[in-house]
Order: sequence, then C-alpha cells, then structure tokens
Amino acid sequence: MIFKILAAVLVAYAGWWLWQGPKSTHRRIRPESPPGEDAAARAVLGVHAEASEADIRAAHRRLINAVHPDHGGSAELTRRVNAARDTLLKRRG
Repeated sequence: MIFKILAAVLVAYAGWWLWQGPKSTHRRIRPESPPGEDAAARAVLGVHAEASEADIRAAHRRLINAVHPDHGGSAELTRRVNAARDTLLKRRG
C-alpha cells in the first residue's frame, strides 16, 4: 500500500517536472565578445586595435558604399560589415 502511494507521488512529481521543465537557479555571465571576434571585426573593417569610434564609423561607411546591395554588392557582405561595426562599437562603448 505505502509502495503504491510513493510510486504515485513519484510519477506525479516526474510529470510535473517534465511539464514545467528544469529551472535554472543562476544566470551565466557571458563575456561581451570572444577574444578572436574583435580581431576578426578589425580585419573586416581594416582598422587597428586602438581605432577610435570615428575611425570605426569612417571605415564602416567606406566599406558599406562598396558592398551594399543597392551598389552592386551582396547582402551577406553588408551583414558582415555591420556585425563587425557593432562588435567594435560595443567594445568601445
């Protein structure tokens, strides 16, 4: 009798846990960007490690004029240039 009650409670708890899903008790702190990502972004834009915000924006503007789909470029290249700009500006800001 007691075995059946314990089994029923265990099945009910397992069903509830599967329905609700596991809960995380803490949040992971993510680094802002992986170490190689800054170097790759600088390579895409062609700026040095100590480039100012104005240098980053100027390099972005220059490249976007060349690779934008409206000017005969591709959407993928535009996405990469925009992602590189965003990565470097987040690092600086």
